[in-house]
Amino acid sequence: MAEANGEVALRDPDQLVKEIERTRENLARTIDTLTERVSPANVAKRAMSKVLDQASRPEVQIGAAVVTAVTVGLVVWWRRRS
Repeated sequence: MAEANGEVALRDPDQLVKEIERTRENLARTIDTLTERVSPANVAKRAMSKVLDQASRPEVQIGAAVVTAVTVGLVVWWRRRS
């Protein structure tokens, strides 16, 4: 590595090897984390979890009940009309 005055600093080769190994390990962990994050199975699990979380909200359940009631009412009305 260059010093501020332009001279090259001498570094202990063992220290340099250890630093490279640490950097490789960190990079490998980062790649593993990214691979896990973008895995199609994990993406699907997260999406399903969000859907289930949203569906469990009271306002969503009330809305679904209203839609169901209206649909049943329309089917009954249509059947009686025919």
